[in-house]
Amino acid sequence: MSIRNIGGAILAVVIAIAAPMSDAFAQSKGKVLVVMSSAHELDLKGGKTYSTGYYLNEFVVPYRKLIAAGYEPVIASPKGDLPVMDANSNNAMFFGGDDAARVDALAYAQGLEQLKHPKTLASVIAEGTQGYVGLFIPGGHAPMADLITDKNLGKILTSFHGTGRTTGIICHGPVVLLSALPNADAFKASMIANDGKASSLAAGWPYAGYRVTVFSTGEEQVLEGPNGLGGNVQFYPVNALAEAGARVESIANWHPNVVVDRELITGQQPMSAPAFGDALVAALNAQKK
Repeated sequence: MSIRNIGGAILAVVIAIAAPMSDAFAQSKGKVLVVMSSAHELDLKGGKTYSTGYYLNEFVVPYRKLIAAGYEPVIASPKGDLPVMDANSNNAMFFGGDDAARVDALAYAQGLEQLKHPKTLASVIAEGTQGYVGLFIPGGHAPMADLITDKNLGKILTSFHGTGRTTGIICHGPVVLLSALPNADAFKASMIANDGKASSLAAGWPYAGYRVTVFSTGEEQVLEGPNGLGGNVQFYPVNALAEAGARVESIANWHPNVVVDRELITGQQPMSAPAFGDALVAALNAQKK
């Protein structure tokens, strides 16, 4: 670290100490609910599993953009426990090849006290979602393991949808929109069984007809090799969202892609994180006017 950076870091610490904690978000434009997965593993075909969690840049990059724009993120997860990071996301390639940016993001996540003590989704439901101006859900494979069928998240999403409040979800994250289905467990089971019944279970899904993007099938198939997942996912996110009635839009592998439709902002993969964060902030700012 340069002397200039050290000086800046010291100044930041001094300011943080001098300011009362209650004033940290005194000028907040509003609270944004950040929903994280509590899952550590994803079941694959053939009884295999993959150790997973949130993707570092998909969480940190938009999160920091929210704070820089004056919003107050509030983290929640199903169990209220420390979300784990997917070790494969700790890679400079997801930060444009800038290893210093990777190191900085990792240190930021590791030092984020709120990440260590999230609210539970059940407590968010009990308190009501009215106090949040937006919703942000990062990706990684973990949401496919638990959030996709989480009934509390389904209620949260339905609340945000019903009031048209900004909802931003990236990479594998958009599959959690399926938690708002009337019977998400049955839908997921149908996708795994590939029995052709999934679309009939999607009646009443609030996001039917929405344009969305999600981690593409081509990208997933690249990761299914021995240097990635080491196995095959039980179903592809693109297919699941399409079966439910979404209009899925994918572009070439690993190219940034952000789709905005009404209150919903979705990003295709880690390379989309910067543009996704900008779109999320822009939507929140427009919502306030």
